[in-house]
Amino acid sequence: MAKDSGTGLPPGVETAWGLRERPGKGPRPGLSVSRIVDAAVDLANAEGLPAVSMGRVASALGVSTMSLYRYVSSKDELLVLMQEAAYGLPPEGPAPEEGWRVALAHWARAQRDVLYGNLWILRIPIASPPTTPHALAWMERGLVCLRGTGLEEGEKLQVILLVSGFVRNEAMLAADLESTSRASGRTAQETMAAYTGLLGRLADPQRFPEINEVLKSGAMTEEGPPDGEFAFGLERLLDGIEVLIRSRNAPGR
Repeated sequence: MAKDSGTGLPPGVETAWGLRERPGKGPRPGLSVSRIVDAAVDLANAEGLPAVSMGRVASALGVSTMSLYRYVSSKDELLVLMQEAAYGLPPEGPAPEEGWRVALAHWARAQRDVLYGNLWILRIPIASPPTTPHALAWMERGLVCLRGTGLEEGEKLQVILLVSGFVRNEAMLAADLESTSRASGRTAQETMAAYTGLLGRLADPQRFPEINEVLKSGAMTEEGPPDGEFAFGLERLLDGIEVLIRSRNAPGR
């Protein structure tokens, strides 16, 4: 069993920072925290977060469930470590001369790539602000994007929370659609076509004239670029942030 270091931090956070003692050689010398976490991530990606349990992970590794507890104290600790592993370190951003807007868009898309590759992350409740090494590295990278913009430090923090919230919400919608499609046996496009047909039957033109205009336009069923909706939303968000930055750098302020 991992020894408590006495820091007062949750076990998963302690482990991420390397603050918890781990067992030496045992009956399963090939077992390690990283192998356990990798197996759990593979299971979550294959079957979804509900499939992840200490028993299932142990089975995937060919060991007893109790042997896992020598390395990971609980499922809660395992979930923290799974998120830390899935996010990894943020990629290097564009060159500073490309500006804050290009840098922040790159940061947002990098987060989106992580979430789309690990949709199970979205099923883990956010229990606290970022405290693990990789989570802080992503926060640092986001703040670096806004260096030299003239925003106050609190405003920079609010901006990266706003952008990351947008990314998470967009990915959550994608995860929900994927879940619905999987349950119904339809593709996402077939699910949307069925929804559009349902709206056409339910939305009386007299009561819902604007919805009917949208339906007539075909906007809900036409296929645009793969990430067109995300790009549109992100650009509008960046437009608003640009207005804020300009106001902070206005002459005489």
